[in-house]
Amino acid sequence: MTSNPLTVPTTRHDIHALLRIPAGAEWLYVFAHGAGAGMRHAFMEAAADALSDRGIATLRYEYPYMSAGSRRPDRAPVLEAVTRDVVTFAAESYPELRIAAGGKSMGGRMTSRAQSEAPLPQVEALIFFGFPLHPPKVPSTGRADHLARVEVPLLFLQGTRDTLADLEMMKGVTAELGDRATLHVLDGADHGFAVLKRSGRTDGEVLSEMADTVAAFLSDR
Repeated sequence: MTSNPLTVPTTRHDIHALLRIPAGAEWLYVFAHGAGAGMRHAFMEAAADALSDRGIATLRYEYPYMSAGSRRPDRAPVLEAVTRDVVTFAAESYPELRIAAGGKSMGGRMTSRAQSEAPLPQVEALIFFGFPLHPPKVPSTGRADHLARVEVPLLFLQGTRDTLADLEMMKGVTAELGDRATLHVLDGADHGFAVLKRSGRTDGEVLSEMADTVAAFLSDR
């Protein structure tokens, strides 16, 4: 199933997006990209495919800097405002679907930052494909402080080789969030969810595990 391109009109920018709604979908996942690759990146495509196979609709979108061909992300307030605009569009345009939001790395963090400031319209859950807890080789938890102000259920998909999220620190963060947070650990996966050949697993198997986890998480809501 292919994704349909569309434009999300906002007062700031026209946001490029890709929508995929499989038959029988109950949930729409508003899916932001990471800092270094846009909505058409192979991981984003593969994740949208895997979620579609499990009956989950996706709305991928592109932040303005990426659409402009820049490698430097927009400032956080711009990213958060765009996230809010796209989620608002999704909630208004597809009222028959329940809304979850989040994204890959930076996109997930910008979504949770926006949610922490004021609830995003109709969002019932946040899903993070690799929450970027800290810069590489600088373990810290400050980037997660805002999560205490997020009141919807949270799903964290984290690899054991993720250099942007020390696993023990991540476990501490999710433990402090209590029942709202679910941490699913992907053995051998890095920040891009790739695994080493010697692990005995494939990237495709990791992706399937993540999609199954997302589907189970949403079905429990």
